[in-house]
Amino acid sequence: MTSPSSTPAAPAAHAADAAPVDPPGHGMLLAFTGGFVDTLGFVALFGLFTAHVTGNFVLIGAAMAGDGHADVVGKLLALPTFVIGVAATRLFQLRRERQGRDTAAPLVAIQLAGLVAFMLAGVWAGPFAHGGGMQAIGVGLMGVLAMSVQNTAARSVFSRLTPSTVMTGNVTQLVMDLVDIATRAPGMAAAGARLHKAWPPVATFAAGSLAGGLGYAHAGFWALLAPCIALAVLLRLLRKH
Repeated sequence: MTSPSSTPAAPAAHAADAAPVDPPGHGMLLAFTGGFVDTLGFVALFGLFTAHVTGNFVLIGAAMAGDGHADVVGKLLALPTFVIGVAATRLFQLRRERQGRDTAAPLVAIQLAGLVAFMLAGVWAGPFAHGGGMQAIGVGLMGVLAMSVQNTAARSVFSRLTPSTVMTGNVTQLVMDLVDIATRAPGMAAAGARLHKAWPPVATFAAGSLAGGLGYAHAGFWALLAPCIALAVLLRLLRKH
């Protein structure tokens, strides 16, 4: 005979396994933010990647080859700044997890605050004549810190979502899945599920990239209000659950 105390344990034990996948809107808001901020930073700060920091090494290599890209200090500092941001974010996250507290909403709130600071610093100091000045470097590194939070969250609390800052892997998988579906390859059902999950963030990342370039051309750093609003919406959605 089963004891009364053990009866409710079975449903509870499966509750975590049956937890719903994050709504697709969460991934779309993050992807829009990633595309927008990376493009605006690239345009406003003379080729600095704020969300895709390893891309800066390509530009550093181009500068070393003597093709005219002289402003490399900010790009050199981007990686250690990014690493510090990721480490600090992870330490904060682990501390909250040990206390049994939520981490998703606080991380989005921290990124939002960092993005607002990046925007206001850019409005105050910009526009920049070149990317090698101290003010341009400082503003750029603020953007890198803000996006390091999103990259950390994407690998942890939002790991079930499609990656939102670098799309190369996502596009590769999308094309592979389309080929599998078109040729009725084994595993095409799984390919269809991945396709359904991945294409909205890829599309919104592309839309965010276009909006980031056009936004800076028309509104300068004030255009960052758009991804700030996207993060504010995401924060509200997370706090509803």
